[in-house]
Amino acid sequence: MSIIEIIQENYLVLLAALGKTLELTFLSLVFASVLGLIFGLFNVSKSRVLHIIANVYISIIRGVPLIVLGFFTYFGVPLATGIKLDGLVAGVIALSLNAGAYMAEIVRGGIQSVDKGQMEAARSLGLSYGKSMRKVVLPQAIRTMIPSIINQFIITLKDTSILSVIGLPELVKQAQIIISRTFESFNTWAIVAVMYLIVITILSVVAKKVERRISYAK
Repeated sequence: MSIIEIIQENYLVLLAALGKTLELTFLSLVFASVLGLIFGLFNVSKSRVLHIIANVYISIIRGVPLIVLGFFTYFGVPLATGIKLDGLVAGVIALSLNAGAYMAEIVRGGIQSVDKGQMEAARSLGLSYGKSMRKVVLPQAIRTMIPSIINQFIITLKDTSILSVIGLPELVKQAQIIISRTFESFNTWAIVAVMYLIVITILSVVAKKVERRISYAK
C-alpha cells in the first residue's frame, strides 16, 4: 500500500488518535501545572520541611523512567489497591507526575528570576508573604516561565508515545494496529512522524513568538 492509500483508509482513525494524544497532553499539563506550582513554591519556601518534600518528589519522579511510571500506575496501583484504572486515567496520572517534577523546576526558576527587592518592597507595604507572592512575584515570574511551559508541552506531547505500552489508543498505538493489519511499517511510521512534526512545529513557532513578545515587553 502507498502512503496515500494508507491515509485514505485510516485518516479518521489517525485523526482520532491524534485527538486522544492532544487530550492526554493537555490534561496532563493542566495537572502538571498544579503540581509544579505547589512543589515549585515548596522549593522556594523558607520552610525546611516543605523544601525537603519538594526535593524528594522532584528527585524521585525525575529518577524514574516514564515507562516505569506508566506500568506502575496502570498495573501496580490496581494490584495494590484493587482500584482498576482506565488507560487514559493511568496515562494522565503518569504524565502529570512526570511533567509536574519538571514544571516545579520551571516555577522555581521563574520565581528566582524575579528580583528579591520585589518581595521586600511588597512586604514593606504590609502585604503578607502569600499575597506578595501571589500579587507581585508570580505575575512577573509567569512571563518568564511561559516559553518553558510551552516547551514542556512539546516534551509531554512526545512522551505520550511511550504510553502506548499500556494500550492507550494514542497515535503510536493506532499506528502499531495499522501496521499489524497492513504490514506497511515504513509508510505508516512516516505518516505518524509527519503528524507529530506538524503539531510540534506549530507549538515551536508559538513558543518563539511568545518568547519574542516577552523579550520585547522587557
